[in-house]
Amino acid sequence: MHFFYLLMIGIAAGVLSGMFGVGGGVIIVPSLVLMFGMSQQTASATSLIALLLPVGLLGVYEYYQSGKISTENIWFGLFIALGLFAGAFFGARVAISLSSETLRRLFAVFLVFVAIRLWF
Repeated sequence: MHFFYLLMIGIAAGVLSGMFGVGGGVIIVPSLVLMFGMSQQTASATSLIALLLPVGLLGVYEYYQSGKISTENIWFGLFIALGLFAGAFFGARVAISLSSETLRRLFAVFLVFVAIRLWF
């Protein structure tokens, strides 16, 4: 039964990633914490494992085919990916040094901040 729920989490994250560019932090991590009782660090690491695969490739292809992104946008994304590569390393180091409770609360504050900025 766990495999079914994990697949559903992946589908939800994929759909929202394709629609809004979110998935790992907004869907996968909270789902793993709430549904599977993982610590914040374990859930974050598990999300990173899922994201190691080329999860956005088909979504990017669809956007490119429909003319919604250009080659320039692809280069922007690749440079962001370079920053993600380094940033994930340092972010993981910080996350490991914090308690799971502190990290969970910081994550909640981050989500509220983003929601408020998007709303107004």
